[in-house]
Amino acid sequence: MNTARILDGNALSASIRANLAERAAALRSRGVNPCLAVILVGEDPASSVYVRNKVNACEKAGLLSLRDVYPADTDPAVVFARIAELNADPTVHGILVQLPLPNQFDSDAVLEAIAPVKDVDGFHAENVGALMQGKPRFISCTPYGVMEMLKSEKVAMKGAEVVIVGRSNIVGKPMAMLLLQQSATVTICHSQTRDLKAHTLRADILVAAVGKARMITGDMIKPGATVIDVGINRLPPEQGGKLCGDVDFESAKNVAGLITPVPGGVGPMTITMLLANTIEAAERTVEAP
Repeated sequence: MNTARILDGNALSASIRANLAERAAALRSRGVNPCLAVILVGEDPASSVYVRNKVNACEKAGLLSLRDVYPADTDPAVVFARIAELNADPTVHGILVQLPLPNQFDSDAVLEAIAPVKDVDGFHAENVGALMQGKPRFISCTPYGVMEMLKSEKVAMKGAEVVIVGRSNIVGKPMAMLLLQQSATVTICHSQTRDLKAHTLRADILVAAVGKARMITGDMIKPGATVIDVGINRLPPEQGGKLCGDVDFESAKNVAGLITPVPGGVGPMTITMLLANTIEAAERTVEAP
């Protein structure tokens, strides 16, 4: 029985971050300290971990990071005022508001308040529109990371059948746009899709981004397919409480040709591409007339 090759996100991240550290050093030699500002509202444990990981990654790559943490009951006006300050600060190149936000916030309004030139998450409507037109200013970090993984392994995208399971604004939709730009034939599946398995079995490249633990099993995968698992789910205590993806790795690895693990696959790449977008934003300020 064949076992799939593992697409190691940690190893690829390390090589990309080494290059980013060189670019950050080049900027510093020109008097520009690339800087990412992160805003966290509330005490959501997963969000706190993500923010800590992002800040640590910044520091290791030679980027400055600002972190504003607000209690869960904060008035949205306070956060909007802080975003306005950061927009106006020429020493800040990227702004990220960690989602999800507490219920009193209109998340879309918060994301729209970030200056598009500092929207390193790629969520502002202006940046989403630019991606649709094939001229992205910033690519949403998780899809950007997936594309870098596919390119690193020289996975053929032109004419490939790609099935994306999940239609979120953060992963599913931008992922589809990026793969279309590579001339793949893209199908987006979701909770209302009839006969999901019929679609996934056609996929040369299968991207699982639905947020349901081990939903994609080996019998749903075309032999030799590239399987990208974007999901991060924690199993209940009675099942061991471990992290797992949207793909049932044990059954999938015996069918797929190439597969990303969870953890250690797409996750590290998401943070890496956030750093890449921040450095890109800083470089643009140097190039601007």
